[in-house]
Amino acid sequence: MAKKALAIDVGGTKIYSAIVNEKGEIISEVEKYLTPKTFNEIKAVFKEIIEKYEDLVDVIAFSTCGAVNNQNNGILGSTGNIAKEYPAMDFKSLSKKTVFVENDANAAAWAEHVIGASKEMPYSIMLTLGTGVGGGIILDNKLYKGKNGAAGEMHFKMRTDKHRKCTCGSYDCFEAYASGTGLKRTAEEISGDSEITTYDVVANKDRPLMKKILEKWQNDILEGIIGLANIFDPDCVVLSGSMAEFVDIDYLEKEANKEIVTTPFRIVKASAGNYSGMIGAALLALGVK
Repeated sequence: MAKKALAIDVGGTKIYSAIVNEKGEIISEVEKYLTPKTFNEIKAVFKEIIEKYEDLVDVIAFSTCGAVNNQNNGILGSTGNIAKEYPAMDFKSLSKKTVFVENDANAAAWAEHVIGASKEMPYSIMLTLGTGVGGGIILDNKLYKGKNGAAGEMHFKMRTDKHRKCTCGSYDCFEAYASGTGLKRTAEEISGDSEITTYDVVANKDRPLMKKILEKWQNDILEGIIGLANIFDPDCVVLSGSMAEFVDIDYLEKEANKEIVTTPFRIVKASAGNYSGMIGAALLALGVK
């Protein structure tokens, strides 16, 4: 009999849940909850979801903000956008079934690898361009997690003069330039207008000033991709997230392949859908490769 997972996606503002089968198909309604502010309230939401559906599935699969350990049972440290006690969550105790936990960007990268844009590509990197930047790395058809589970954080340096403070507390990380937040700061610097928004930029992208802002932001993304390609020599880089729709994939691929010292690679847009984190966590928990 085909196995199923109850997938739960945990973000700083929203929690989603759904049942996912071994093909990566969502076979139930997707339920949505606002992420509570306190640890106990978050745990109560988890228990409510699990108690409702655990008898219908074989495993519970969490896709969550925060780095996840290599045992896939706990959070390594605070993420800053959720209750500060969240890393202490005892996921195993939430269900009588097996509970599997993975970082949301890693889970999404796995979904792309199994059913999405990087399918049948043994080496891929996924960048999620949103308010911040998430990352997931697939090497030789395996999710690369590093020695403790924290690999894939996109906080390498773009410059050395402490120009922009990053959310991680350091300066000039890739995230501070390539994210939606990075686009706003680029817009402020070029326009001199502290009130300018990312919406202003993308809604008026054909105007010379906005075009200049978008080109600078896109070229910052390009520089990061070149560095990643030189380190990992991937088959492809997958771009996902709300900001990915505003980049020119063909331009990035062409320019990156001109500059890399490794072998040619592709840049593709994610195709596993908005719930790729849930799907990827489910596939990992079910052992689907």
